[in-house]
Amino acid sequence: MVETCHTASELLNSVFEQTGFDLKAAAQESSTDCFLDISGSDTAILLNQGGELLDALQHLLNQAFGRALGKDHRIVCDVEGYRAGREAELRAMALHAAQKVRSSATPFFFGPMEPNERRVIHLSLSTETDLETESVGEGNARRLKVSLKRVEA
Repeated sequence: MVETCHTASELLNSVFEQTGFDLKAAAQESSTDCFLDISGSDTAILLNQGGELLDALQHLLNQAFGRALGKDHRIVCDVEGYRAGREAELRAMALHAAQKVRSSATPFFFGPMEPNERRVIHLSLSTETDLETESVGEGNARRLKVSLKRVEA
């Protein structure tokens, strides 16, 4: 995985160089993921529109190198701690949704989300024994539903 992570960072740096952006990707490996931390004076470009370009680069790299990484491994692209901040925000949203569902006994629906964001909420609520989460919808309109678990008689 180390070699694949290094190759992914080289590809990304080549793209940045060819496009003239002042951006640089540095690779760090963990036991399950390849983290590409991107820095430079043009990082704002990657974070516009809720990080759409950052997500697109991450998706492209995972498509290109996914097989070489292995089944449960992935490439994660981040800029200035954006991913960690967004994950904290999503966890807070998950707790808020849980509270709403418990107080109203009606399902809570999040707006359309990327798969990695839905995953954060699924995992955040996975230990809540009275709640269940479910992805509903198709394609770009796929959303997450939080509801009380059905009690079987």
